[in-house]
Amino acid sequence: MNKLPISIISAAIFLASCNGGADKEAALLKEKQFAIDSMKLVMEKKAIVDSMNTVMAKREAAKQAEGVRAEEKDAKVDQAVASNNVAVSPAPAATRRKKGWNHMAKGAVVGAGTGAVTGALVNKNRAEGAIVGTLIGAGVGTATGALVDNSQKKKRRNNN
Repeated sequence: MNKLPISIISAAIFLASCNGGADKEAALLKEKQFAIDSMKLVMEKKAIVDSMNTVMAKREAAKQAEGVRAEEKDAKVDQAVASNNVAVSPAPAATRRKKGWNHMAKGAVVGAGTGAVTGALVNKNRAEGAIVGTLIGAGVGTATGALVDNSQKKKRRNNN
């Protein structure tokens, strides 16, 4: 009678040890697959970076080729001017304004951010307050930015 509980416990330990090995093997296979997947991901990223570097190198080569052509053209013009003994001043380059965000867009973004924070702080329901504050702040910021843009346009017109 004493042998029955011992044999049951022995059988349970034996079965548990067999299952543990299978679990360990499955975990090991899962780890290996994860490592393989991460290596594939790294290789794909490297391929993308390499292709982008190739594209950028081609663009640089094209720009340099255009620069050489422009220099050759300038040299021919200089030779023609020198042979005619006529002093010609080069035309001034057109000054371009750098395009960026206008004041209306900046005002909308700043107003929306400020309104969201203020609305979340003021209202007990933070999400609702943030939404309402965002809408009101964006509206006020857009209006303010439009006023600034209009005043700058008037100044530009008066200066020209």
